[in-house]
Amino acid sequence: MQPSAAKQKVIVLDFGAQYGQLIARRVRDLHVYSEIMPCDASAAEIAAEQPSAIILSGGPASVYADDAPKIDPAVLELGVPVLGFCYGHQIMAVTLGGEVAHSEVGEYGPAKLYVDEDAEAGHASALFAGTPAEQTVWMSHRDAVSRAPEGFVVTSHTDVCPVASMECPEKRLYSTQFHPEVRHSVYGNQMLSNFLFNVCGLEKNWTMEGLVESKVAEIREKVGDHRVILALSGGVDSSVVAALCSRAIGKQLTCVFVNHGLLRKNEPEQVEEVFTRQFDVDFIHVHAEERYAKLLDGVTEPEAKRRIIGTQFWEEFFAVAKQLEEDGRPVQYLAQGTIYPDIIESGARKTGGKASTIKSHHNLIPFPDGVSFDLIEPLDHFFKDEVRELGLALGLPEHIVYRQPFPGPGLAIRIIGAVSPEKLEILKNADAIVREELDAYNARLFEETGERNSEHSCWQYFAVLPDIKSVGVMGDERTYARPIILRAVESSDAMTADWAKIPYDVLTRVSSRIVAEVPGVNRVAYDITSKPPATIEWE
Repeated sequence: MQPSAAKQKVIVLDFGAQYGQLIARRVRDLHVYSEIMPCDASAAEIAAEQPSAIILSGGPASVYADDAPKIDPAVLELGVPVLGFCYGHQIMAVTLGGEVAHSEVGEYGPAKLYVDEDAEAGHASALFAGTPAEQTVWMSHRDAVSRAPEGFVVTSHTDVCPVASMECPEKRLYSTQFHPEVRHSVYGNQMLSNFLFNVCGLEKNWTMEGLVESKVAEIREKVGDHRVILALSGGVDSSVVAALCSRAIGKQLTCVFVNHGLLRKNEPEQVEEVFTRQFDVDFIHVHAEERYAKLLDGVTEPEAKRRIIGTQFWEEFFAVAKQLEEDGRPVQYLAQGTIYPDIIESGARKTGGKASTIKSHHNLIPFPDGVSFDLIEPLDHFFKDEVRELGLALGLPEHIVYRQPFPGPGLAIRIIGAVSPEKLEILKNADAIVREELDAYNARLFEETGERNSEHSCWQYFAVLPDIKSVGVMGDERTYARPIILRAVESSDAMTADWAKIPYDVLTRVSSRIVAEVPGVNRVAYDITSKPPATIEWE
């Protein structure tokens, strides 16, 4: 019996992989609804969700380690199709009686995969249907399945991995050592499609329009007649949350814009103008520039900057909430534009897994003493490009939806070393030139291709001010001034990024203008490092 299209749901069991949410997103890209659950969820808990299919994510552990995450064996007996990746492949094997061994040679990155099909036995892999016999996949492992469980057929191998994939069609159990969810697995999307539609018999029925309706209903049901306060930065994430909350609860929402003095040039004025006209909500502009300047004076360590900015952020919110209470409008809920990359980079996994902390985020730091808001985070399961799609579905204008990502701590983490008024002025002016020139470059590409993320377009671009000075020559005189570093990347979800291949004439114009128009700068450098190994931001 095939699942009802209206009730389709793919459950991703998260074993602690940083790609866990990416799997769910790839499923949603194919217009099938997906949610994440912790890997230690019981079969009964999973069955209660009425899943149409289950996907087991990868993970950093060895399946034989004492503290390795396990799976309830009954999950594999629910009669629901199951697909495992990497660690999920290995845990499926050992749970069902197969073996996993430590390889002398690991596989990391692209690998050549050979699809095995036993024509005499009449077996053709359902997972590899429509893909070539040799293809490139993305591997990240040293342990590997050395013996498949009874009833399974080995469907592919690499030069290093004898069981690169396996399947038991009778029980609808499938698994791969590689990562189909990663774009580097060339036919990975086809494999996911094969699993969802050919094996599971699902339909493409999940859309952003449907998501808007469900999210608005969720917010309305949760909030009731209480008031909500929202951190409105003017960025994509908080704008989409504002639109959702505005549609759900109207004037019960108070949008608070905290101006910490670390925004881009002319941005505070733009934010106030846009959001007093676009939304039928209360808007409060908090001028906290001087308070932040005193707190950050002399602070050089990036995580210290983030903690100071995050802590003061909540103090400012608490002050507004307290004033609202005194005015007879007490606030019960705090809405936030937290998205999944924020969570995963902070190691704050909501799904029970564990990930190393790359950097902290202002909207994940605990509240100060005395704050007792309940949280509303309607975007915490979504990546940036999905949030943009949701914004369009909500009717937000494109200049908001496609606004550049900007970190909560603002320019404080694009100034290496201590923040000062002089450095802020230099960076604001240089960054304005970068955005003006690359906005124009992106606009030309959009006119030519009709795509916002075409092969050579930039997804995010900004200036960085390092804590050094360099020698230069200007007007036949020696200078000793600051350099500016240009950072421009191509990406769709912020999880990975490559440096943008900007034409030389555009780079020349950016450099020439910055040196000519920004006092105190005599050099411009271009960062050509991808993520990983670097992050998009410098701090």
